[in-house]
Amino acid sequence: MVQKIGELLEIAADRALPVVRGIDDARLGDPTPCAEYDVRALVNHLFLVVVNFQALAAREEVDFSQEPEFVTGGWRDRFGEETARLVEAWSVPGVEEGTTGAMGLPARTVGLMVLGDLTVHAWDLARATGGDFVPEPGVLDAVGPGLAAMAPQAREMKMFGEPFPVGEDATPFERLLSVTGRDPGWTPGRATGGASGASGAGGS
Repeated sequence: MVQKIGELLEIAADRALPVVRGIDDARLGDPTPCAEYDVRALVNHLFLVVVNFQALAAREEVDFSQEPEFVTGGWRDRFGEETARLVEAWSVPGVEEGTTGAMGLPARTVGLMVLGDLTVHAWDLARATGGDFVPEPGVLDAVGPGLAAMAPQAREMKMFGEPFPVGEDATPFERLLSVTGRDPGWTPGRATGGASGASGAGGS
C-alpha cells in the first residue's frame, strides 16, 4: 500500500526536528555539505521550503527567489510549528490529486520533493553540526526513486551537483545522497563542495 504524503512527512519530521532543535548557535556559521550554504543559510532555506510547500499543497503561488531571515528569536520552536503545518497541509483529503506549482507537476510528485528536502537537508544539518540522522526506511523507499528520476533535470537546473561516486557496498541512503551530488562521507573537515543547496524544492 502506498503511504500518503502527509503520513510520510510526519515520519520524516519526527527524524528531522531533533536535528534542528539540537543546533547550537555557535555552529550557525559552520560549513555544510551544501557548498554555498553555511548552517544558518541552510536552516533559512529549509524554513522557506517548509513554508512554501504548505502553500503549494493549497495550490497557492510561491516565490523561492526570496529567502527571509527565519533564524531569529525562538526559531527552533517555530520550525517545529511550521513543520506541523506542513504535515497538516499535505494531509488534507484530495491534496495529492491534480497538479500544483509553476511547472504544473503532479501534486504527489511535489509532495515527494518536500519529503526529499526535509530528509536530505536534515542529514546536511546533522553532518554539519555533529548530530545524528538516519531516515526511516519507508521514507527512503518513497523518496529514492523520485529523486533518481528527476536527477538529470535537477542537474540541468543546478539543483543537484554531479553524482558523487560510491562503492557497490553503499547503503540505499548513501546512494540517494550521491545522486544529489553529496559525498556521503562528508565532514566539516573535508568539505568537498559539489552539492547544491536545494534538493529539488526550487523548481516547483
